[in-house]
Amino acid sequence: MPRQQALHAAARRLQETLGLTFDEAVRDARLLLLDVLDISHAALIAEGDVPISQAEWRQFATHLSRRARHEPVSRILGTRHFFGRPFLITPAVLDPRPETEHLVETALAAHALLPEPLREAPRILDIGAGSGAIIVSLLAELQRAKGLALDISEAALAVTMRNACRHGVAGRLICRRSDWLSALKPDEHFSLIVSNPPYIAQEELDTLMPEVRHYDPRIALDGGPGGLRAYHALTAAASHLAPGGFLIVEIGIGQERAGRAILERAGLKEHPRLPAVHADYAGIPRVICLARLTNE
Repeated sequence: MPRQQALHAAARRLQETLGLTFDEAVRDARLLLLDVLDISHAALIAEGDVPISQAEWRQFATHLSRRARHEPVSRILGTRHFFGRPFLITPAVLDPRPETEHLVETALAAHALLPEPLREAPRILDIGAGSGAIIVSLLAELQRAKGLALDISEAALAVTMRNACRHGVAGRLICRRSDWLSALKPDEHFSLIVSNPPYIAQEELDTLMPEVRHYDPRIALDGGPGGLRAYHALTAAASHLAPGGFLIVEIGIGQERAGRAILERAGLKEHPRLPAVHADYAGIPRVICLARLTNE
């Protein structure tokens, strides 16, 4: 079967099985086929009449069967592109979403407002680092920064370090197993503290899409009753911020007021030059950014 014909047959199958739009089905089928053929999208267009070999078809069929069971394409390929870079993902880590890129963008904006000593040689803490997408992206963007990644999962920290090596920042990153901030010493302070914590309300977990419910680690999703448990734990971050430093965290839909109130009770405040709440491209409040102001 020619490549283009195989692509469209696969798309129709995914459309019928998963209820996708045809464009969504074509996108998924194309990514899976490109992985099997190990070619670019341009090459697929130019060589669409080239027949698929039996070995290629068997591998493609395996990919399609996995996708038809709601396994995300990124899980099948083992890679998710995030902030312009490919990141390894495994069953041990959350699949980083495009929405989380807004957290990185907000952290970079906060970095520009740090007091000079903190801005010149920033120390960044990522709580619940998972794949390392956030901390590795920040270290790649901020060449003089050093980072500490905390996670309760050793398997997740291994993925973090593999991604740090992949993107050339491993020499500036330390990974440490920790239940929230328990492994920090009292005198450890940071310019930026970032986190994409579990914030799905416990009572909503069983209603999530199969792609999330069956394939993301539950520990990375479960925010307890109401979904706010993590923000109470993150109040401890206030005492580890250097004066003038920022705490930047992701939030779920509708959590901006409650999450902000919890963190402000720890003494953190809105910076006069950076809003406390940042929306994603869909206009949904996605990130809370608060500071330890230097004049207090």
